[in-house]
Amino acid sequence: MKFTFDKELMQKKISVAQEIINSKSAGTILSNVLLIAKDNMLTIKATDGSKLNFEGVMPITIEEEGSTTIYCDKFNSILSSMDYTGEIEFSQIKNEDNNNLISVIRPIGKKSTTKLKTMSEKEFPTFSSGENLPYFKISSKEFKDMIRQTQFAVSDDQTRFFMNGVYFEKKGEYLNLVATDGRRLSIARQPLLAGVNDFPSAIVHPKILNIIMKHAPEEGEIDVSVVEKMIFFQFADYKFSAVLIDGLFPNYESVIPKDQPNQFQVKKDDLVSSLRMLSQMIKTKKEGINFNLEPGNLKLSAFNIDYGSSEVEIPCRYAGNNLKINLSLQYIEEPLKEIKSEYVVFEFSDERKAVTLHSEPASFYSHIIMPIQSE
Repeated sequence: MKFTFDKELMQKKISVAQEIINSKSAGTILSNVLLIAKDNMLTIKATDGSKLNFEGVMPITIEEEGSTTIYCDKFNSILSSMDYTGEIEFSQIKNEDNNNLISVIRPIGKKSTTKLKTMSEKEFPTFSSGENLPYFKISSKEFKDMIRQTQFAVSDDQTRFFMNGVYFEKKGEYLNLVATDGRRLSIARQPLLAGVNDFPSAIVHPKILNIIMKHAPEEGEIDVSVVEKMIFFQFADYKFSAVLIDGLFPNYESVIPKDQPNQFQVKKDDLVSSLRMLSQMIKTKKEGINFNLEPGNLKLSAFNIDYGSSEVEIPCRYAGNNLKINLSLQYIEEPLKEIKSEYVVFEFSDERKAVTLHSEPASFYSHIIMPIQSE
């Protein structure tokens, strides 16, 4: 096996592979990437062995075809440490001590050689490349926007594993993404599926969605397929697949408020800066901030027996009765980071029931938050 490759292109692919590999797999075949050199193309495969898989391709110049696996993290570190841009030669030779194959990495034109131990490609797990599946296309930009508006609401409670992912659902021509931890729910709806055949609803692991967020293009389309217990994504020269989370996602539609006659509207920047100051008075961001409403004014306050108290007043478009709603700082801050509008709206029926937060004007997403009840 012998070929030359472009350093920057290889480094980009290997870095993606490293994101897939489970850090707990060090020293095993799962800490390696599979390299297959054939027809002047290099196929790079990585897997965590249970949930996530990656396949990427890149052009190379082959002198001798072949395949092997090498330790991904070390290969990535070697490439990163090279003060060199350009072509690098990759070859395999026999170790004189034990006759096993080792990989040799040598920048073209440089007096530098690195040797890495290999493991046989026969030990590398097999996984589907997703060929011949019923793919459909969705807008990359809009899909990434939907992930941004939902992924932070995923539950981290491992005993409620069915809420440890984002629900991926087709409703007519709409794609719905939903996430909840039982105290808040985020939902994004986009009409991205016109003409797309029905497919089974799925609970998608947030790690694969984070990877899609990071590497999918801002423009163009993503190919998606949901089959049996897997979801597949393809774009550019990347292929990803992930095992779906097994379980029954909660009936989220039953908790979406149907009638919320009251609302108040505030400037997003005013609210964000106020919450930042009030956060100094609470120990954890899951604690509550008091929203004290009166016509034309919102008084925000926080109190801690060990630290003291803090209070901020900001203008507010509100014409109802005076009342107080206690909301988790975390549950307000996380969606606010993703909302881009100048104003935000809070809709509610009374101070004890769910509050709906969305942009003004309303967009394709909304965030439903349960108030903290006073003891």
